[in-house]
Amino acid sequence: MMIRIRSRDGLERVSIDNPNITISQFKTLIQNQLQIPIHNQTLSTNQNLLLAKSPPDLLQFTDMSNPNTLLSSLNISHGSIIFLAYEGHRTIAGPTVHPAGSFGRKMTMDDLIAKQMRVGRQENPHCDSVSFDRDCANAFQHYVNETLAFAVKRGGFMYGTVSEEGKVEVNFIYELPQQGTGEILMLLRDSDEEKLVDAIAAGLGMRRVGFIFNQTIMHDKKDYTLSNREVLQAAELHAESELKEWVTAVVKLEVNEDGGADVHFEAFQMSDMCIRLFKEGWFETEIGEDVDPKLSIMKKDVVVGSKDVKEVDNDFFLVVIKILDHLGPLSTTFPIENRITQVTMRALRSHLDRAKNLPFVKRISDFHLLLFLAKFLDLNSDVPALTECVLTQTAVPEGYQLLIESMANT
Repeated sequence: MMIRIRSRDGLERVSIDNPNITISQFKTLIQNQLQIPIHNQTLSTNQNLLLAKSPPDLLQFTDMSNPNTLLSSLNISHGSIIFLAYEGHRTIAGPTVHPAGSFGRKMTMDDLIAKQMRVGRQENPHCDSVSFDRDCANAFQHYVNETLAFAVKRGGFMYGTVSEEGKVEVNFIYELPQQGTGEILMLLRDSDEEKLVDAIAAGLGMRRVGFIFNQTIMHDKKDYTLSNREVLQAAELHAESELKEWVTAVVKLEVNEDGGADVHFEAFQMSDMCIRLFKEGWFETEIGEDVDPKLSIMKKDVVVGSKDVKEVDNDFFLVVIKILDHLGPLSTTFPIENRITQVTMRALRSHLDRAKNLPFVKRISDFHLLLFLAKFLDLNSDVPALTECVLTQTAVPEGYQLLIESMANT
């Protein structure tokens, strides 16, 4: 049996031979496999554990505090996610380091250049423009505005196409599991769900093209575009994508001339130097509360202008992209995943009834509906069959229509 462990270090896995073990025995396995001492571990099935800031906060999470409780009694099974907070530090295996300088091999010109990391403004993005499907962009901004009131952060992966000229089109936004506060957006990524999302996108001739998030009303009076935490998160996701046209989009409230507030979209690429610095581990990832949020802190000096500095203005890492809009091939009327209200079969019934005058393929031409269906269908046969119908707007085979209708009636 495999249990997924989500901690501040990301998602890791612990293998279990016997599913009928106690929490005490499970902590021993974590110690052996992840090198975290038992006495430093706090476990919970509640993801809010990762937001705890002090030992008293940790004491509030008691669902896994009894060492004699069986994992099976907590409905924990193969593939379940358990959240782990721990004190102290540990070393996770990284790249091999080769010595250089007077106590190692002789330094070459390449070594000297590598130590002179020059940070400057990048004038030209790799992405010519980003165009948002009006409905998917509106669904995202409406939720953060009307439901969340811009009080907490919210994010999502953008999916669409990239042309040979570097024009990015965004046709749907997948809102992954997450926990947002006024300052921090914690992504609680679900690899199984992301596989479904990527499979649906591939069947529709699309791919992941960027990340979108909102800034809160706490940001309104601050004199920077992105905070150091936002730069770190944007750089991490950009680097992970390996897509040079990757787009980072921001939704914010801005005061207009009449004193009211307008919702405003901005789009950027993280600069090539930003991504290089992130990949090579130059960024300080532990950000203290006393650090100015408009500055990113480096572990070693970089050159900005003619000065060696460890603090870099975040704006140096941003390359502005022009924003367009379009009407894409999908609708965005089905309830969106991982929000406050859970999506049920009743929502499927209601959606199908509202669109009953449309051809069946039009009724299911909605990414969020396809994701809901995909959780009950076969990833390798059913999902490609349905997405092919949506992509080509051809009739859905009767067998799939009957299956979906029967699901809606359960």
